Amino acid sequence: MRRSLGPYKWPLLLVMLLLLGQSLGNLYLPELQADIINNGVVKGDTNYILSQGGLMLLATFALMLGSYVLVFFAARVAMGLGRDIRRAIFYAVETFSQVEVNHFGAASLITRNTNDVQQVQQVVLMVMVMMLSAPMMIVGGVIMALRQDVPLTGILIVITPILLIVVGVVMSRAVPLFQAMQRKLDQINLVMRETLAGVRVIRAFVRTRHEEQRFDLANTDLFDTALSVNRLFAITMPTIFLIMNLSQVAVIYLGATRVNSGAMPIGNLTAFLQYIMLVLFSVLGATLMLIMVPRAQVSAGRINEVLDTVPSIADPEAPVSPIRRGRVEFRDVSFRYPGAEDPVLRGISFEANPGETTAIVGSTGSGKSTLINLIPRLYDASSGSVLVDGVDVREFDRQDLWRRIGMIPQKAYLFGGTVASNLRYGDQGASDEALWKALEIAQGRDFVEELPDQLESPISQGGTNVSGGQRQRLAIARALVHSPDVYIFDDSFSALDFRTDARLRAALARELGHATVIIVAQRVGTILRADRIVVLDEGRIAGIGTHQELMASCETYREIVLSQVTEEEAA
Repeated sequence: MRRSLGPYKWPLLLVMLLLLGQSLGNLYLPELQADIINNGVVKGDTNYILSQGGLMLLATFALMLGSYVLVFFAARVAMGLGRDIRRAIFYAVETFSQVEVNHFGAASLITRNTNDVQQVQQVVLMVMVMMLSAPMMIVGGVIMALRQDVPLTGILIVITPILLIVVGVVMSRAVPLFQAMQRKLDQINLVMRETLAGVRVIRAFVRTRHEEQRFDLANTDLFDTALSVNRLFAITMPTIFLIMNLSQVAVIYLGATRVNSGAMPIGNLTAFLQYIMLVLFSVLGATLMLIMVPRAQVSAGRINEVLDTVPSIADPEAPVSPIRRGRVEFRDVSFRYPGAEDPVLRGISFEANPGETTAIVGSTGSGKSTLINLIPRLYDASSGSVLVDGVDVREFDRQDLWRRIGMIPQKAYLFGGTVASNLRYGDQGASDEALWKALEIAQGRDFVEELPDQLESPISQGGTNVSGGQRQRLAIARALVHSPDVYIFDDSFSALDFRTDARLRAALARELGHATVIIVAQRVGTILRADRIVVLDEGRIAGIGTHQELMASCETYREIVLSQVTEEEAA
């Protein structure tokens, strides 16, 4: 964000020139008015009044036109800056590993890319329209007021420190409140996100009222903080206006005395009064901006936190790209989540070769999903090495690594669009024939053909307009269209009935004979015919072998199998 103003150098220069011209025009008008009063009204010269009055109208029209152009370019810069910051945050988040995403939280990242950027954007606009002109108007107004009458200008010596004290007190109290507001806005987004994502669980356990109370608590907390901010402003603004009005009264009283004594022309008094008000309104505008700046400052800090975060997983300076074969190997791999005391995985070593199916089984919490997340570098191993095609995954360019891998998670996610746009997500140039072929292998052709528009049938965000089993089959078809070297199925058949599961496994075995297939499964029937079965128990390998070998040698595997099928079925 600190470098984001570079592309706007010339528009900013134009804005500064327009502000300078506008300030000079505003400072010239009271001087012209004083001249009309002193030399036209007092002397009764109608022609002089008309000629100078026409000049005032012309200057006013020029100022109006300049203000329009100024606001246009200022808005263009501010909106463009907001667009660029949002893009920068989005690109930064895309480079994050799961560690950074978990650190910030999805709700906070959304708030930073929406509300925080909006706060900065608004302040940038207001700064260009109001605050940049304030110093010019204050300095120019004081100089022009001195030209009208030096003794009266002493009023500013009294007013300015008082205004600065008021602004200082407001700033010292506003910054902590704005910081708290952004944190509490994060909390509201978090509650909303959890409620929307977990709506089925909430209804199943009759916890709607509890979630309402939880949201009300977060909402009321934000309300109380926002109320404190507005109370602070409610006291500030009348105080500033009181100072301004008392200053005006003092100018009129003291100025009238000097006019009555002949020390000051009446026209100069009217001009002086306008210059004093220009100075005070500029101070007021700067004060209002200074009140807004703390919240934008907090937001800018939160944005920079994201932009300055260095991802824990990054591409190497000199990436390696071996010949694509699809061989995966774990060499003495251990993994510990950030902040965790104990490792989730310990001393994992095995191979998954092209043309073979490797299954990973184990009880809940044994580390199956964590294990396969190390292959595409969603996390990096704490020790040991994960190799693809003989090269440590940390030596790959991640784009190259991801092209070799097709990962189908248990919770299949579809994007808003059509069936075809989702299937082409990994290969934009795939033909309709390739899509139908992938659907046929994934056992999804039948239900897609029954849809009104078939491949062009709409898919809602998240795939909410299709069933869980249909989502899984579309996700599998999407991976097939991608045509990787390594297929990773993370319990991707859990929503399928046994008949569809069996047909799908048979089709995959027939069509993916060239590829490396890694399956994480809870159903024993899914992995009985795997070439290699890796059994995990509390993060360690309890056994590796075929089904028959493990039934004879691995008690952990035997317990898992017999918990689902009989001894006769397992034979």
